[in-house]
Amino acid sequence: MRTGPLRIGLVCPYSLTIPGGVQGQVLDLARVLRRHGHEARVLGPCDGPPPTTFVTPLGNSIPTSANGSVAPLAPDPACTLRTIRALRDEEFDVLHLHEPFAPGPTHTALLIDIAPMVATFHAAGTSASYRYLQLPLKRVAERIEVRCVVSKDAEQLVSSFFPGEYDVLFNGVDLGRYQNAAPWKTEGPTIFFCGRHEPRKGLDLLLEAMSSLPKNVTLWVASDGPDTERLRSLSAGDQRIQWLGRLTDDEKIARLRGASVFCAPSLRGESFGVVLLEAMASGTPIVASDLPGYLNVANPGVDAEIVPAGDVAALGAALLRVLTEPQRAERLRQAGSERATHFSMERLAEEYLARYELAISTRQARTPAESRHRRDLRRMMTRLGRRP
Repeated sequence: MRTGPLRIGLVCPYSLTIPGGVQGQVLDLARVLRRHGHEARVLGPCDGPPPTTFVTPLGNSIPTSANGSVAPLAPDPACTLRTIRALRDEEFDVLHLHEPFAPGPTHTALLIDIAPMVATFHAAGTSASYRYLQLPLKRVAERIEVRCVVSKDAEQLVSSFFPGEYDVLFNGVDLGRYQNAAPWKTEGPTIFFCGRHEPRKGLDLLLEAMSSLPKNVTLWVASDGPDTERLRSLSAGDQRIQWLGRLTDDEKIARLRGASVFCAPSLRGESFGVVLLEAMASGTPIVASDLPGYLNVANPGVDAEIVPAGDVAALGAALLRVLTEPQRAERLRQAGSERATHFSMERLAEEYLARYELAISTRQARTPAESRHRRDLRRMMTRLGRRP
């Protein structure tokens, strides 16, 4: 086993300048790996300047429909060529591909197969691409040395199309970033919503539930999406609602720290409750819907108030309880802070480092014929990388 630092390439298919659960996981994992002395770099699309110095931008993203949402992917030839050049130049010891079958840089890295690969599958629910591209994807999936999933729900989806051995890990949270941040100043009880404005996130339900809450309650609505204008027009008469748009990570954390309660009323499509972990690490009570992905993190009635998805009356009643019962809110706050420690990004980084080493040793044990195949791929990449 190696004892020195690793050169790790974390490849993300989604734009790193657009907020998202996968993007946040990739960037935070890279930060922790770098703190431990490893040369971790993140490769992915960027719509604007890279969010930090250890990001290699691969071009702009293209909004792409996926699983009832719109994903900022980059499947274009220019991104493919940039990915090939970056992988050739960086000479990583190991690649960590997040959503390896997504069109764009992760799929390119999988096809090129230049270094040992660890893959993490995040999606849960359904996948049209898995269904229609199962045969060609199955062939390249065999190149992955170590497969990981963020939850049992994610494992159920990917293993139904691509059977094999998957390590169920978890999503992590960089506890110090949340626990040490200064809270945003508030006046009176405040609810915080942070998610894409689309039907599956349930913002419509939260806006409707506001009608049952006291006049002194403020709702912060962060981010944006295809439903933003419609929802703003529907709630235009309610001065309690503040539309914040997209937030920086620092402002999101400060708002989480300052809010009286964080609300996640999603209806479907959540494989893991990263946003719940962030609220827990911030010391903020949670009201969320009873999706399986959220229940991977939250224990109903212990560290979060959980309500049936789509039930506006139950959502409003739970929010009212947390906002008006200080003892309940404090109990949820303390239990949530304790729960978050079990999902530390430090622990997750240790888990992945062990799998990086396993991927490297597995690749080294491959047959000579496979080694010749990879030398041929490297020669092809060198020729492609030299093209203007």
